[in-house]
Amino acid sequence: MNAFLRLHADDNVLVALKTVEAGTSISVDGHDLVLAETIARAHKVAARAIASGDVIVKYGMPIGRATADIAAGRHVHVHNIRSDYTPTYSLRDNDGVEREAS
Repeated sequence: MNAFLRLHADDNVLVALKTVEAGTSISVDGHDLVLAETIARAHKVAARAIASGDVIVKYGMPIGRATADIAAGRHVHVHNIRSDYTPTYSLRDNDGVEREAS
């Protein structure tokens, strides 16, 4: 069984079908990548490099924008994307440092 699934051909993220440990090698679009971090089941990884400001596409639809550069195979979640549609669950301090919302 593959560990990741692309839900739509236009997606630039893949969804983990199970928890995949850091150090695991995966093949994405013919390129081998080693996961730098553990990816929890149902979380996303970048299928290709995504630049800060680029649209994140899942289900063939935009779900938000990258807030930082995201290398292929890296975790894509609230720490590096923001929704264009709903409030985020992280906050930025006045100095721009991100912290979890309480």
